[in-house]
Amino acid sequence: MPENGLNNRLACETSPYLKQHAGNPVAWQPWDDAALLAARAADKPILLSIGYSACHWCHVMAHESFENEAVAAVMNRLFVCIKVDREERPDLDRVYQAAHNLLARRAGGWPLTMFLAPDDLTPFFGGTYFPAEARFGLPAFPDLLVSVERYFRDHRAELADQGPRLCEILKASDHGHDIPGEAEGAPPAARALADLKQQFDEVDGGFGGAPKFPHPGGVRRLLLAFARGGDREALAMAGKTLHAMADRGLYDHLEGGFFRYSVDARWHIPHFEKMLYDNALLIPLYAEAFAATGDARFREAAMAAGDWVLRDMQAPEGGYYATLDADSDGEEGAFYLWQRSECEARLDAALAAVAIPYFGLDGAPNFEGHSHHLMIAAPIADIAARLDLSPEEAAERLERARAQLAAARAQRTRPGRDEKILTAWNGLMIKGLARAGRLLGIPRFVDSAQRACDRMRADLWDGARLAAVTKDGRTSPYGYLDDYAFLLDGVLELLTARWRPEDLMFAQALAERLIADFADRETGGFYFTAGDHDTPLYRPRSFSDDALPSGNAVAASALLRLAHLLADPGLEAPARKAVEAGLGPLTRHPSMHATLIEAWEDATDPPAIIVLRGAAGPLARWHERARTGFAPRRSVFAIPDEAEGLPPGLAARAPLGPVVAYACQGLQCEAPITDEAAFEALLARTAAPA
Repeated sequence: MPENGLNNRLACETSPYLKQHAGNPVAWQPWDDAALLAARAADKPILLSIGYSACHWCHVMAHESFENEAVAAVMNRLFVCIKVDREERPDLDRVYQAAHNLLARRAGGWPLTMFLAPDDLTPFFGGTYFPAEARFGLPAFPDLLVSVERYFRDHRAELADQGPRLCEILKASDHGHDIPGEAEGAPPAARALADLKQQFDEVDGGFGGAPKFPHPGGVRRLLLAFARGGDREALAMAGKTLHAMADRGLYDHLEGGFFRYSVDARWHIPHFEKMLYDNALLIPLYAEAFAATGDARFREAAMAAGDWVLRDMQAPEGGYYATLDADSDGEEGAFYLWQRSECEARLDAALAAVAIPYFGLDGAPNFEGHSHHLMIAAPIADIAARLDLSPEEAAERLERARAQLAAARAQRTRPGRDEKILTAWNGLMIKGLARAGRLLGIPRFVDSAQRACDRMRADLWDGARLAAVTKDGRTSPYGYLDDYAFLLDGVLELLTARWRPEDLMFAQALAERLIADFADRETGGFYFTAGDHDTPLYRPRSFSDDALPSGNAVAASALLRLAHLLADPGLEAPARKAVEAGLGPLTRHPSMHATLIEAWEDATDPPAIIVLRGAAGPLARWHERARTGFAPRRSVFAIPDEAEGLPPGLAARAPLGPVVAYACQGLQCEAPITDEAAFEALLARTAAPA
């Protein structure tokens, strides 16, 4: 392998993250049989580096160490170096993050730097970012490399014994599901709500301190507490959090969309990467909050974020790209930051008089003392009063200023975009845009979700199995639990917005394969990988949420919904087993299992499934009526009278007059409803409190 790295094995990869390292002097290899065999043949430990294209500290470590000839020489001499894109191989990331947490006794992150024994791929040391020179209380990376390699040579027998024990501990951490007794007190949903209320930041919204993450699962739990029990304190907490995130620096006030997290507790300065999955979870959350409260700001935020996705993240063939980088021109946030003088130069006096105070440009710079990151610093009504303008005129000037500043910003170097099409994240966005489009009455969002679904079926589904990622015409050979669960959930949401028989068939096929390939038939639940997958160490199985919702929980909820739609107990059984398998972790740590709590609620007290059958006009009118209001525990499917080839349980809900509603809870159904007043009563009964 040439020392200049120009011919390292990453040059032929499609991942933008791997290609970023193709010119390193490090002799990087992708994770494949050739790399693993090379490590065994040379009897060298593996240096495994896992990251992703939008990761700021990955870029820092790359610049400091991987582009450094002297550091690379040490890496190449002592290790076989393997680079992994965590978005392409979430299984490897999941396994080695868990191993890091166990070995280091602290949370991991990216870049993840792990050192593996070449024979069995068990890790014996690890960390995240390491500087090229000693600082931050961390050793210099070259010195660390020498020490780690020496430790490996001096402790081979000890490490050989440690590996199997480590694997057993990791397996046990995923499979413990004993259920505590009655002494635990309140049920998990109540305990999770109590935890959220205890962690709530009453000043700035959100949970905990800096760095502060959106935690959409926690915020949705607050909305569901209101929907189920009328908890207005929970609704107020959700509203405060959503306002803070949309009004301050977590949100892009010129083009829409949410950044990854806030580095401070006040939501002022974000980490500037934009992730598809964050926005996929937040867009429908804001739409639901609008449905619950009627607050126009929530509708505006959802619409602008959705339009950003359609404009900047949607592939021409359909589907959605993965990320926008935090950096441009080598600096984090450079694309988004402003000087007051720059804004004044771009706007005439009338527009500047509104925009400068609105975005806080009349105050001290809020980014490292020299630049402004835009946020809402003053209500537009206050600015209108100060300038003796009507609120409408002030708002119109603000929109013109926003458009002009966005046009000016477009001339800058844009952050890099990772154009991988990830199945799991696309599933989340299909659901997010379908739900937001339905709740807000925005057909273009549903159109986009529909095109993405068609892309998934055409390019990532071979008729029998899903792939996890495609880019540049190359598709991965396998998919993971999240791919099946999130896409199934997205397709079902799309069916509530717009019925298409091909989508129902796709959902059925996904559900069948999910159960066949991922079910833990001994203890319940679903593994993250299929049985024929090549993930090292063990098959992970988790019920908790992290940056993404729990795949087990989403699978359980989606299977329950499909089972109840089709009146199919065969789909319901594995879903219930998954919920039961997660009850131990759920009961011990309820606030970490918001999505599983929702699945547990769906299993114990099923939401309403309403099937409408009718002619085009009456069917559309009843379906539109069912869209209004906040009803997270109600799914409505509008199926035309002429629909053919329906599964038996669904076909039994036959057309009856101009339009008919069949309402079921779980596998129990009411008498059909053909009277509009009775239908209105049904909607009222299945909606959240007013």
